[in-house]
Amino acid sequence: MKPVIQKETTGCAIASAAAIAGLSYEVVKAVANEMAIRADDPSLWSETAHVRRLLNRLGFPSEEKEKPFTGWETLPDCALLAIKWHLEKGKPFWHRVVFIREDGRQYVLDSKATLKNKVRTDFGRMKPKWFIEVEASS
Repeated sequence: MKPVIQKETTGCAIASAAAIAGLSYEVVKAVANEMAIRADDPSLWSETAHVRRLLNRLGFPSEEKEKPFTGWETLPDCALLAIKWHLEKGKPFWHRVVFIREDGRQYVLDSKATLKNKVRTDFGRMKPKWFIEVEASS
C-alpha cells in the first residue's frame, strides 16, 4: 500500500481512504463530494460515519464502531487510526492515519504533506487513541 498526501488541512480522512483503496486523492475526493462529504467539513475530523461510508462506497467495509487502541500488536492488518488530537469548542478533532500489516512488516501511512517520510515505523512517537478495522481486500 502506498501513502496518499492530503491536499487540504482537513483532508486526512479522504487521503487515508484513498491510500486504502489504492486511488488518488482527487478521485476519492470526487467520490466523497458526490456523497456530500467535504474535506472542509469540520465533522470529518471529529466523527467517523463519513469516512466509514466513504470506505464502504470504495469497496472496503469497516467496523461500525471505534475500538480503543491497546497496542500495536493487537491491531488488525488494516486499520484507520486516530492520532494527534486537539479540542475545538469542546469537541475532539483527530488526525487519521492508516496502519498496515503485510508481508511480515507493519507500518503507518501518514498523509500529512509536511512529513519527510509518509511511511512511518516510529511507533513510539505516535499515540493512537482508537482505531477502526478496515477490510483491506475488496
